[in-house]
Amino acid sequence: MNDYMVVKEKLRQYIIEATFSSKDEIKDDTLLFEEGLFDSMGLLFLIDFIRDEFLVETMDNELLVGNFASLTSISEFIIDKLKVKGVSKLVINHK
Repeated sequence: MNDYMVVKEKLRQYIIEATFSSKDEIKDDTLLFEEGLFDSMGLLFLIDFIRDEFLVETMDNELLVGNFASLTSISEFIIDKLKVKGVSKLVINHK
């Protein structure tokens, strides 16, 4: 499984657990905020999860709808951040 798919599946699992949704409800293009799955507090918890799980910091200027609208956009955001950091192979932070 490539890094993008690993990130997407880790995110999907987090979203399912955080929102008490079923796997069928969380599609790649599900609009997380528009469909009421996340609110502003949910976004803060999601950002914490991204930092803890993928060691990716989210800056204030990156808090854009385009970066956090769906599972696909969040996964792309994380992979892009990892590329900028020069990470060539994803290492998941397991606590």
